[in-house]
Amino acid sequence: MLSQWLDEAALEREDEAPALNEDIRADVCIVGGGYCGLWTALALKQREPSLDIAIVEKKRCGDGASGRNGGFVLSWWRSFGALRKFCSTEDALRLAAASADCVNEMASFCATHAIDCDFRQDGWLWAATNQAQDGAWRSVIEALDRHQVRPFEEWSRGQVAARSGSDRHLSGVFEASAATVQPARLARGLRRAALQSGIQIFENTPMRRFKRTRPPSIVTPHGSVTADKVVIAMNAWATALPELRRSILVISSDVVATERFPERLKSSGWADGMAISDSRTLVNYYRTTRDGRVVFGAGGGFLSYGNRVGSKFDGATPRAAEVAGYFHQTYPAFGDVAIAAHWSGPIDRSLSGLPFFGRLGGRNDILYGLGFSGNGVGPTMLGAKILASLVLEARDQWSECGLVRDSAGLFPREPMRYFGGAMVLNAKRRMETLDDQGRKPGPWTRTIAGLAPAGLTKVKG
Repeated sequence: MLSQWLDEAALEREDEAPALNEDIRADVCIVGGGYCGLWTALALKQREPSLDIAIVEKKRCGDGASGRNGGFVLSWWRSFGALRKFCSTEDALRLAAASADCVNEMASFCATHAIDCDFRQDGWLWAATNQAQDGAWRSVIEALDRHQVRPFEEWSRGQVAARSGSDRHLSGVFEASAATVQPARLARGLRRAALQSGIQIFENTPMRRFKRTRPPSIVTPHGSVTADKVVIAMNAWATALPELRRSILVISSDVVATERFPERLKSSGWADGMAISDSRTLVNYYRTTRDGRVVFGAGGGFLSYGNRVGSKFDGATPRAAEVAGYFHQTYPAFGDVAIAAHWSGPIDRSLSGLPFFGRLGGRNDILYGLGFSGNGVGPTMLGAKILASLVLEARDQWSECGLVRDSAGLFPREPMRYFGGAMVLNAKRRMETLDDQGRKPGPWTRTIAGLAPAGLTKVKG
């Protein structure tokens, strides 16, 4: 999937990360070479430079969700209500502020390590594209205002339309801390920084078996890693572990990228790198690129039976026409702009819409972090701080925060999860289509759509 964003010649010029072909020993083994795994390795190396750290990655670092997302680097301010369900108010405020700080930390890290990922900190517009969506942000703003915290700026209708490049945006609030990146370049830049810091990376090395011995061992096709600590950072692929299978719902998010049309974009008013999301539950999210394209994504695509991450989550999306339709509906002036590429990827939706971290089976030597729910580009950096503290068995603000919890909530068993989930998704999709048309859904549609978990959030990164 990296080929959607990077050409093969560029990949071949990078330092090689060979496949594992022997049995080795390490202090820490991280399974998964995406954002979560790479940031965790770098955080550990920063805190304990002497650690021997090995990362095993099924394909190439960034080939999973990290290399094919929309590239939104968002904070958790809009998730303040969800944070308060698991944390004290003080802790929820601290975590949300820390997530916003991570955007600035990422900018500094990319500058220090010469990671050219088109980092643009031009903010995020949380918008309404129909009357039903208007004011979706109000409860969050009111809750934060009670604590004298005001990360959002409410814009007038004219300002929203002018800055977004389309009068289909009726209202919205702006968060200045947010940024956008070219996601695959960020993933590969983190990989290069990890290699330069002495972290071992083994690509094309899938985990075939997880031995729960003491110490635990990761068995691969041609070798193994026995480590004092193992970190599971596999995103949706973590459902391969029975203990985590019902903690998330694997659902697609689907993206199209347009042909280049920089001059028309500039004249529309959407001239910078501002990220935009609408306020539907099956959210549409979109941004521009430096070379003058629009990357437009739509959440809430298709489900996987048994939470298996199969081949349908790779390559071209079957929803290309649907997602392109949302783009042209939002930007009717660009109705003649062609789609140059499209793809799909799996999202690890948690019940709360927030990630969760813990000790697998209560063991201090097996840690995990997942459930980023489509907003992992920025929060994985904060999640790495949490995982690093868990690995080092530190008792601090990270290891003892409310996101470290024994149970993240369980989705129903199959076949209820799949068939019930599909029914809810279809009801949500119908309800939001009617919202676009200014029509009211019937009581049956409202009832079924109302069963959607909080993890199907109104915003997407």
